[in-house]
Amino acid sequence: MVDTMFVRTIVGIIGNVISFFLFLSPLPTFVKIFKQKTVQDFKADPYVTTLLNCAMWSLYGMPFVKPDSLLVITINGFGFFLELFYVAFFFFFSPWDKRRKLMITLLIETVFFIGVLLITLLVFHAPPKRAMFVGLLCIIFNILMYAAPLTVMKMVIKTKSVKYMPFFLSLAGFCNGIVWTIYALLKFDINILIPNGLGSLSALVQLILYAIYYRTTNWDEDDDDQPPRGSHQDEFSEIQLSSKV
Repeated sequence: MVDTMFVRTIVGIIGNVISFFLFLSPLPTFVKIFKQKTVQDFKADPYVTTLLNCAMWSLYGMPFVKPDSLLVITINGFGFFLELFYVAFFFFFSPWDKRRKLMITLLIETVFFIGVLLITLLVFHAPPKRAMFVGLLCIIFNILMYAAPLTVMKMVIKTKSVKYMPFFLSLAGFCNGIVWTIYALLKFDINILIPNGLGSLSALVQLILYAIYYRTTNWDEDDDDQPPRGSHQDEFSEIQLSSKV
């Protein structure tokens, strides 16, 4: 008889590997920033958002919130420090007005996270209740983050072009969501299941749109309706992480 916990651990490790490479997907953007010595039109929003996302899921995986969730902590801990690096890199190459906005956003996120942590420890005294509280916040946060891929998918349908919806990111996002969905089902965890189930569905729709509009995509010409540089593929790549635990 196969040990469910052993299978769950293997699935979680696979999820860690896929998520690891998804976290590295924005690196080409930062290579461009480094070469140009300026962020130009690139936005820090996706990285700041993912930073808080990783912090929340890391809290969720803590033993005093959700025991036996080490693999949730490992990948989100890695993601947190990598996103922190991205944000610091962005800060260094930004003009003062963007730096000020970034500092205010980070301050708000810090206050919010500390507030969640204090409520978790002082108001809820049992892990199941703590997991329910933190998990609900993570679910709400992830659902709100789905606005970005919906915007990209709307643009694909409008322009009949998948130029700004990279196939391999959609495929990786789909695989990532499926793996973590299986992980959640092996030891039923509704808080991990809901965002990853929705993430899998979102990525599946992206793949279907890619199959439908691939032939109508003009790969050589720029679309008149394309979004500003730095706001489409970067946001899209980061959003693939939103459903990951």
